[in-house]
Amino acid sequence: MSKFYHFLRKDNVAAVIFVLPFVVGLVAFLAVPMAISLYYAFTDFNIISPPRFVGLANFRRMMGDSALWNSVRVTFRFVFISVPLRLAFALGVAMLLFKSTKMMGVYRAMYYLPSMLGGSVAVAILWRRLFFVTGTFNSILEIVGLNRQFAWLGDPRTAIWTLILLSVWQFGSSMLIFLAGLKQIPTTYYEAASIDGSGKIWTFFRITLPLITPTIFFNLIMQTIGAFLTFNSAFIITGGGPLNSTNFFALYMYNQTFAWGNAGYAAALAWFMLGLLAIVAGILFGTKRFWVYEGGFS
Repeated sequence: MSKFYHFLRKDNVAAVIFVLPFVVGLVAFLAVPMAISLYYAFTDFNIISPPRFVGLANFRRMMGDSALWNSVRVTFRFVFISVPLRLAFALGVAMLLFKSTKMMGVYRAMYYLPSMLGGSVAVAILWRRLFFVTGTFNSILEIVGLNRQFAWLGDPRTAIWTLILLSVWQFGSSMLIFLAGLKQIPTTYYEAASIDGSGKIWTFFRITLPLITPTIFFNLIMQTIGAFLTFNSAFIITGGGPLNSTNFFALYMYNQTFAWGNAGYAAALAWFMLGLLAIVAGILFGTKRFWVYEGGFS
C-alpha cells in the first residue's frame, strides 16, 4: 500500500490524470466486453433469452460446421490476394509521390481519400452500382466493343474480385506509412549508387526495398488483420453471395448473431478468429528474421 501512495505523489499526479482516460477506455470498451464474450462462448444465448451454460458445445459444433469452414476458406483467399496487391500498389504510388513538389501535398491527400471513405456504406453502395449488369464497368466494355452484359456480382468466379478491387483501392493508409519509411532512408545511399552507375531498378532492389522491409512488415501485419475482419463490403455489396463465394468470416459471425439468433455460437466464433489471427501473426513474426532488415541506418 505504501508503494501505491508513493506512486500518487504530487509529481506523478499529472501522469496519472493523462493515463487514466486510456485505462478506463481500455477496461470499459475492450477488457470487459472480451470477458463477457468469453463467458457467452460457453453458453447457448440468443440475445432475447438468458444465456444457458453448455460448456464446450459451441466449440464442438464448429468441427462439423461446413458453412464455417467455407467462410474461413473464402476469407483466407481474400486475404492472400488482396493484401499483397494492396501493399504493392501502395508502395508503387508512394514511390511516385516520394519527390517533393508544390502540389505533392494535394496529391497525397487525394490518394489517401479512398482510405477515409472506403469503409463507408455510401462507397460500398456506389461500388455495387459500378458492377451491376447495367453499371459503369459493363458500359465501358460496351463502348470498347464488348457487348456482353456480364453479371460481376452474380458470378461466384468474379464476385470476390470486386471486393478485392475495392480493398486495393483503399491503399492510402499503407501509402502514407511507406512514404514515411522512404523518407528515413539516407540520401547518401542513393548518391553513392548513382556514382557507381546503378540504374533505378537495381537501386530499388538493392537499397530501397531492403531498407523498407520493416515498414513492409508493419503494413503486412496491420493489413492482414484488417483483411481478416472485412465485413462492410461483403455485407453491403454481395451479402455473402453468390453461393457463399463472398461469405467472409466476419459476415458469417454477424449472421449467426443477428440473423439466426446464435449469439453464444458467434461469441465462440469470435474467439476462434482471435486464435486464428494469433497463429497467422505468429507465423509472420516467425518469418521476420529471414527477410526483414533491422540493422538500422549508419
